Amino acid sequence: MSKTVLVKKIREKLDLSAKDANVALEAVLSAIEDGLKEEGNVTLTGFGTFKTVERSSRTGRNPQTGETIQIPASRGVKFTPGKFLKDAVK
Repeated sequence: MSKTVLVKKIREKLDLSAKDANVALEAVLSAIEDGLKEEGNVTLTGFGTFKTVERSSRTGRNPQTGETIQIPASRGVKFTPGKFLKDAVK
């Protein structure tokens, strides 16, 4: 599902204008982003948990040349679905 389709579904469920639905979605996404930056995790009970994970540096290969390269350490995001979401998808 794309962001446009998600905005459309929000608009239909809440009887909002497209602009207001887009603002609402942007606010939620921004709040999740801020929570991950500040606290490292965001839990939406029943839906799931977003967590930041640390990736250590590692050695990799350039697929075109086969040359060995060093991939630097980085931070990423992991999502773990909650019980209600798992049950809804079954």
